[in-house]
Amino acid sequence: MPDPQRSERRLRPAPLLFEPAEAASDPEHFFDLESLEDPAELLGRATELTLAFRAATDRAVEFQAIAAAQLADPRRFDRLTTADIARRAEWTEDYAKKMVEFGRDLLYGNGLASQ
Repeated sequence: MPDPQRSERRLRPAPLLFEPAEAASDPEHFFDLESLEDPAELLGRATELTLAFRAATDRAVEFQAIAAAQLADPRRFDRLTTADIARRAEWTEDYAKKMVEFGRDLLYGNGLASQ
C-alpha cells in the first residue's frame, strides 16, 4: 500500500539548482546559502535543500534496488550473484540480498516490470 506522505514528498521536493563549475569548486560555496543574511530565509532554503536531497536519496536507492534485482534475475544468462552485486555496489552481501528483494518488490509489486 503506497505511503501518502512518501508520495507527497516525492512530488514536492525543492528544485536542486545546479551551480556553475567555478562556484562548485569553492569549498565555502554551497547553493549560494552562504550569501543569505536573513536567518529565516537561510533556514527556509536550507530546509528545502535538505528535503530535496532526502527525496533524491530515496529515489536513487529505489533505482539501486531495481538494478540489483534486474542483475540478480535468474532468467538472465549473465545474472550476478548477490556477492557480485555487493562487491560492485560496495555493500555487504546481506545488504545486497535485501536490496534485491526490495527491487523485486518495486518491480513486481508496483507494476514496474514492464519498464
